[in-house]
Amino acid sequence: MAYVTTNPFHLSIQSPRVSSLYVLPKRISKNYAVLKTRLVASKASSLAFSPLPEKRQRPVVLHSSKVLRFFSWGQQLKRRGSVELPVVAAAAADADGREIEISDGYVKPSKSFAEKFPALITGFFFFMWYFLNVIFNILNKKVYNYFPYPYFVSVVHLLVGVAYCLVSWAVGLPKRAPINKELLLLLTPVAFCHALGHVMSNVSFAAVAVSFTHTIKALEPFFNAAASQFVLGHQIPLSLWLSLAPVVIGVSMASLTELSFNWLGFTSAMISNIAFTYRSVYSKKAMTGMDSTNLYAYISIIALFFCIPPAILIEGPQLMQHGFTAAIAKVGLNKFLSDLFWIGMFYHLYNQLATNTLERVAPLTHAVGNVLKRVFVIGFSIVVFGNRISTQTGIGTGIAIAGVAIYSIIKANIEEQKRKAAATLAL
Repeated sequence: MAYVTTNPFHLSIQSPRVSSLYVLPKRISKNYAVLKTRLVASKASSLAFSPLPEKRQRPVVLHSSKVLRFFSWGQQLKRRGSVELPVVAAAAADADGREIEISDGYVKPSKSFAEKFPALITGFFFFMWYFLNVIFNILNKKVYNYFPYPYFVSVVHLLVGVAYCLVSWAVGLPKRAPINKELLLLLTPVAFCHALGHVMSNVSFAAVAVSFTHTIKALEPFFNAAASQFVLGHQIPLSLWLSLAPVVIGVSMASLTELSFNWLGFTSAMISNIAFTYRSVYSKKAMTGMDSTNLYAYISIIALFFCIPPAILIEGPQLMQHGFTAAIAKVGLNKFLSDLFWIGMFYHLYNQLATNTLERVAPLTHAVGNVLKRVFVIGFSIVVFGNRISTQTGIGTGIAIAGVAIYSIIKANIEEQKRKAAATLAL
């Protein structure tokens, strides 16, 4: 056995037909082993074996001045002819400057921050979802305090969101999914219910306190359960119906002693619950393979066309006479326009974040998170606007929220059991 010892290579040559190792800048023979690593310089060297009769040992001559820094020996690369060449694990950097590892002939890029800390990223999604929702509700109510035109403001919400979607499609983030006439017909009733629920929510926000509107909207699970059983024909377990009892009781208690109560705010919030319930029903009937981001964008575009006519018919004359001029006189043109833009942007982003968060967590986690979001909104709105609430209203709101939490947990567990059962049958 002959040994050729060089620095930094150590080669063990067992075959008498292989006598030397050459480092060639360009020439490569048929029987070779190539080791590539990214250098700071632009070119790479080639390692080649030259099969010659055994004569004497020759030292390895390096024809390149580039420095290769190898940090550890990897597994040995075995070639035919009993030639053994250690594989080097090298540390290098990719085009973005991130450290990579070369081992076993494969480049293994280092994990991204999101891959290393998934829980932290999910927590960030929850935080942004809550933050944007709270900011939207507070800023939205402040706009209604000096510009009480909910139909027009609802149009602004959707208009800003649609503009955001169009710009996102233009830059390819995300890539726009194609739509045809059949899909358009399926999404139209979904978009109509979305538009109706959105407008009625804003009418309620403009008429009563934000905390009271969200307390009424806590009844939405009750309407969802009723629609699932009596419209879709799904059997709702008794435990779900029982969990809704505290929701109804709590909302009733809060409504009886709410200081800002009026029938317009209460009725519009209830219509919003019904509209969003039927939106959920039609969404299940219009299941498509489209991703949630594109689907929400198309629904927003169609809903915008439903919102424009009532805004013009109901509020158009008042807006032209004194609505715009009064708002501009109170806060100025720049603040008025910036407030309208930002409430539209926050509305779209918090809805998009809610969808993205749902894709990252289990349904149970998202359901509990949705309940906590409503608690945050109610609490912050009371603090920011200084709304006075009676003791009975506070207790009723707490009971309603607790009932929604119990309902969400039970429903999520039932859905998880169905999913597991379906997966077991599929196996």
